[in-house]
Parts: sequence; C-alpha cells; structure tokens
Amino acid sequence: MKEFRYVIQDPLGIHARPAGLFVKAFKPFADTEVTITKGDKTVKATQLMKLMGLAVKQGDEVVITANGPQEDAAIATAEEFLKTNL
Repeated sequence: MKEFRYVIQDPLGIHARPAGLFVKAFKPFADTEVTITKGDKTVKATQLMKLMGLAVKQGDEVVITANGPQEDAAIATAEEFLKTNL
C-alpha cells in the first residue's frame, strides 16, 4: 500500500470540474483500489458524488491511498494531478 499527502492550494477546493477530472484520472486503475481521505472520511477516488461530499476546501490535507498491482502508478498519477490542478 502506498500513500501520498497533499494540502489543497486551489481557493475553491475540490469543486465540480477538478473532481470530475480526478475521478476520470483513476478509471485506468480498475485493479487497484484508490481512496481519498479528509479527516475521518474516506471515499473511493472513482466515486464523484462521494468525493464532492468530502467538501475539501483550500488548506485541507487529503491523503491518497493506493492498494493493488498498479499502486505506484496510481500514486504518481495522484501526485501529478493534485500538484497541477489543486
């Protein structure tokens, strides 16, 4: 299992547009469970409405966890996506 921590920089947090792109980025990793955690709430990275339900704001720390055969690639994707978009 691999994980990556990131503090959201975007003034709007994780809103609809980047959330949709985030979900789409993890579709290729169907054999690897990727989750995003804020505080005590964890959701799968491919569940758009639940991701939006986390209400991630600027300054919040999120933890991306990947567990499975493509965990290294999934974490690299998460790190690149978050640094570029959020």
